[in-house]
Amino acid sequence: MKKTKNLPSERTGEESPSQLIDARITELGEWRGETLARIRELIKAADPEVVEEIKWRKPSNPSGVPVWSHDGILCTGETYKDKVKLTFMKGASLSDPSGLFNSSLGGNARRAIDIFEGDKINGKAFKTLIREAVKLNKS
Repeated sequence: MKKTKNLPSERTGEESPSQLIDARITELGEWRGETLARIRELIKAADPEVVEEIKWRKPSNPSGVPVWSHDGILCTGETYKDKVKLTFMKGASLSDPSGLFNSSLGGNARRAIDIFEGDKINGKAFKTLIREAVKLNKS
């Protein structure tokens, strides 16, 4: 997978996905921005080769959704008024001994982690989950 998705487009002058995620974090401010920034930091620490993307931009969500990929989508980082939702596309196939997944538990493929204001995330367990998602995507 090409890493050029993280570079600004010289032809269009558009911001790179990483810059758009920076802007989204700044725009959110408060606890949701801080949470998204922390999650991003953990993802990059777990997988230095991760590719940041923005997907699903539309008039009702012009900022789009931050997406972290490595040989396919690892997870998305959606923000709502009351939570930050991290959805793992192949989460049902991942081992989660620490019980991080707390949402979308009934599906055949996806699993999610809903983080509410004041919640703490187990960084070590989360990085392990990211590494396992990378391994699954590569297989």
